[in-house]
Amino acid sequence: MRIVIAGGHGRIARRLERLLAAAGHEVAGIIRKPEQADALREAGAEPVVLDMESASLEMVAAVLQGADAAVFAAGAGPGSGVDRKETVDRDAAVLFADAAERAGVRRLVVVSSMGADPDHRGDEVFDAYLRAKGAADAHVRGKTSLDWTILRPGMLTDDAGTGLVRLEASTGRGPIPRDDVAAAIAELLDTPGTAGLTLELISGSTPIPVATKAVAGN
Repeated sequence: MRIVIAGGHGRIARRLERLLAAAGHEVAGIIRKPEQADALREAGAEPVVLDMESASLEMVAAVLQGADAAVFAAGAGPGSGVDRKETVDRDAAVLFADAAERAGVRRLVVVSSMGADPDHRGDEVFDAYLRAKGAADAHVRGKTSLDWTILRPGMLTDDAGTGLVRLEASTGRGPIPRDDVAAAIAELLDTPGTAGLTLELISGSTPIPVATKAVAGN
């Protein structure tokens, strides 16, 4: 498969790129800064320089043309303010989904956040982040015809992955290594039966392939 990843230089995305490239997939990662290109090449991905905050629908659709699947793994980052939560975590996610539809890409996996809710209350930056993610998720679910899966990980860590998780509609709070998030995304991309599901992910006791098949009803 050809798979295009938005937020290609992110910590989850680079792990995912390595996994997908090692499995024989053709991977492209969208990045904002040209100096990030070498890191993507080292991960086995083709770098595509495109600023999702200023790109048009047509520009993003052109990047997605010919892809079999797309992954939105972009984020404004922990040091950003409310404005960028809206322009990246909400608007760029909506743009990417709409561009996938325009380009004829059926399969989309969105990396969201546990607790994402467009009606989330609060004035802190993290509250704005949860509202932005929730609004993007609602758009993907309600206003596209894509074969989408929304993945909502718990607290992200840089611990080594174990390959053992809980992947369910509702898991409750908990940590999850970025290694295991990337592995779960790769498994979701390969499991069409998870289309139309919003899933939470934390560390657990079930191997990722088994957990994925279970939620897909296989």
